Amino acid sequence: MTTQRLKVGVVGATGMVGQRFVQLLADHPWFEVVSVAASPSSAGKAYSDAVAGRWTLAQPVPASVGNLIVADAADVAKVSAGVDAIFCAVDLDKAATAKLEEDYARAETPVISNNSAHRWTPDVPMVIPEINSDHNGVIEAQRKRLGTTRGFIAVKPNCSIQSYVPAIHPLKAFGPKQIAVTTYQAISGAGKTFQSWPEMVDNVIPFIKGEEEKSEQEPLKIWGSLEGGQIVKAAAPVITAQCLRVPVSDGHMAAVFVKFDRAPSKEQILSAWAEFRGKPQTLGLPSAPTPFLHYFEEENRPQTKLDRDAGSGQAVSIGRLRTDAIFDWRFVALSHNTVRGAAGGAVLTAELLKAEGYLSRK
Repeated sequence: MTTQRLKVGVVGATGMVGQRFVQLLADHPWFEVVSVAASPSSAGKAYSDAVAGRWTLAQPVPASVGNLIVADAADVAKVSAGVDAIFCAVDLDKAATAKLEEDYARAETPVISNNSAHRWTPDVPMVIPEINSDHNGVIEAQRKRLGTTRGFIAVKPNCSIQSYVPAIHPLKAFGPKQIAVTTYQAISGAGKTFQSWPEMVDNVIPFIKGEEEKSEQEPLKIWGSLEGGQIVKAAAPVITAQCLRVPVSDGHMAAVFVKFDRAPSKEQILSAWAEFRGKPQTLGLPSAPTPFLHYFEEENRPQTKLDRDAGSGQAVSIGRLRTDAIFDWRFVALSHNTVRGAAGGAVLTAELLKAEGYLSRK
């Protein structure tokens, strides 16, 4: 497999997730950021000037990207002309986002998206690379629908499911049938910092619009099957979710309760977690964490501040596995919402797509 760097663009580059894309891709061995695009208000500025005063990451703007002139994200022809693929994190309404992404795909530019607009499009793969890499096979059907030879859209799922779905997946052989989960979600998931959202200091908000439906339904597409050129969602397990916004900068934690058809022992669960390796680990993809799942024996771990950066923010941390009086087992899990849950998960998806031959030079 060639590792010749592909030329990529970040569309929606000035927002929080766009910034994370820029940071993760700055020194990537397979991808080179040659284009950044955003709204007309940023277009025409050097990227470093466009994000001045609103750069949210601890690391400075990468020198390789800072001098790039921001393009208008709506200028699909211009952006597409210079790149082999784009990463998309635009802040538009759902219909506008869906159209823009299809416009790029029809311009023969593959789109790896952080947005939700196409998550339920039946021929668009919604991928956690370690879990459902086989869903990328639907891309050929999508290309037929779009009338493209290389353009397509692939999306990553919502950040709220990135902690508990990977923890449950290795236990599928035991038949998980009922899941109750409460997520404790960082403010960066709303694109905010404590400076821009001071109301979150010393506060918990028990509502995040649309998040509970996503948490309950998106895992069923992840665990669905590829049938007749579309992804058919799974019928089980039944999932009920509550999603809370908590005063944390980064990192989504989940408290998870699971009932199984055939309840495993604690040893079987711990063994399944320890032994699990997905396709990214098998292929040795650049961003693949090893291990993907890490279990803490300590009673007070994982902790958001201590453990969100495990595996460079791509790993999932698990702890407090114990029996439950109503369900069979309960545990907590943690993932970094803007790395694994957003830009990092999309970068890993792009690495998988490249390894499988779906991304190549124009």
